Amino acid sequence: MSRSIAKAGAIVGAMLFASMFFGCASQQRVQDRPIGWTQSGTACWYGGEFDGRRTASGEVFDQNKLTAAHRNLPFGTYVEVTRKDNGKRVVVRINDRGPWKSGRIIDLSRAAAERLDMIQVGLVEVTLKVIRTR
Repeated sequence: MSRSIAKAGAIVGAMLFASMFFGCASQQRVQDRPIGWTQSGTACWYGGEFDGRRTASGEVFDQNKLTAAHRNLPFGTYVEVTRKDNGKRVVVRINDRGPWKSGRIIDLSRAAAERLDMIQVGLVEVTLKVIRTR
């Protein structure tokens, strides 16, 4: 019996540690940024197979809305995205997490990518600017 209790205690302890570790890690990644904060890098877009699925915020993804995924900006943050080579701009609301490929800073919905004229090229260099926080 004491062996069962010890095993159960170890499992509960491991679960508590994991929930504290992963819970804190995900909370620490989210970073409030002031209005005017900028970031430059590579943008990509997503749609199709993700349309209708739940985003990290719990919202259903709609590729026809002006939304985006960012690794650590809070959900509900509005960001102006400017394509560097043609100057086209779009304002998106952060409602998902990503992109998870190295070197990319934002995943845009198909609608946002269309506004930047990047559907065919897929990846473009952009500057993000926080224009409204949640």
